[in-house]
Amino acid sequence: MSADTQNAAAIHRRSIIIDGHCDTLGRVFEGQRRLGERSSLGQFDLQRAQEGGLTLEFMATILGDQRPGSGSRQTLQFIDVFYQELEAYDHLATQATTADDVRRAKEEGKVTLMLSMEGAEGLEGDLRLLRTYYRLGLRCLGITWNRRNEAADGVPERATGGGLTQFGRALVKECSRLGILLDLSHLAPRGVEDVLAMVDGPVIVTHANCHALWPHPRNLTDAQMEAIARTGGVVGFSAVPLFLGEDRDRSDLPTLFEHVDHMLRVMGEDAVGLGMDFDGVDESRVIGIEDVSMLPNLTNGLLERGYSPAVISKILGGNLLRVMDSVL
Repeated sequence: MSADTQNAAAIHRRSIIIDGHCDTLGRVFEGQRRLGERSSLGQFDLQRAQEGGLTLEFMATILGDQRPGSGSRQTLQFIDVFYQELEAYDHLATQATTADDVRRAKEEGKVTLMLSMEGAEGLEGDLRLLRTYYRLGLRCLGITWNRRNEAADGVPERATGGGLTQFGRALVKECSRLGILLDLSHLAPRGVEDVLAMVDGPVIVTHANCHALWPHPRNLTDAQMEAIARTGGVVGFSAVPLFLGEDRDRSDLPTLFEHVDHMLRVMGEDAVGLGMDFDGVDESRVIGIEDVSMLPNLTNGLLERGYSPAVISKILGGNLLRVMDSVL
């Protein structure tokens, strides 16, 4: 093992590593696999997460058009799956609702899982449901997925120019009061502007890349990234080929790191994190980060590009942990 590889391994081992977005709960919900069983399917399970050195994963609930039931029913079913998996595999994982939960799990060698929501459809326009989900452990809320909902327009609706609705504004205020991270991923540009004009603390974008390098509608402009950084927030760069270039199925680590370099130039070292989007885009992946066990390749690559151990640790999880300390 070379000295550089040893250094990278040491940095990775001592860092708290946080990934801001994962869709694996949907796979478990559908009966494809269990969280605690090592699988050759998809990109995330707890055993591969431990192999990859992961400390915290944000586990998203999302509504499915083909699934029966209302938004609240589907969301509660996801939450039930979340708790069933935690109970079944408590030797591997524990729940996180605070930053200290993450620090404690790091010391114990466990993976922490935090409940998040991708799109506010599960609220059905009712803040009482938000408060109930908070009591059940919800700590991160993405205001929209791609569709329009009661709170705002998603990115594909951008032609309407729609921002936050009255419910959306009330939702932002209530998330801030409760201590729920606001995730602006998938939110149409006007909605991003509306949120940024309202908040007085950090917001996050759990999974996106740079519009300046690849003009996909889901990617962020430099102006958006600068504004998010000014809140003290974090953007998680995403290992999704669709957001990196022309090939929708495959990309590579050098291309991904070009987006990381650009984020660091635009936002600075305190505003960049991980947003791998495991199990969110089927088998479409960046070569070298095909699943969560390969997270050390990010550390190796960042070190090879000349970033210091301190900056690498911030990117791997320190920045998101700081935001959690501030909000939760």
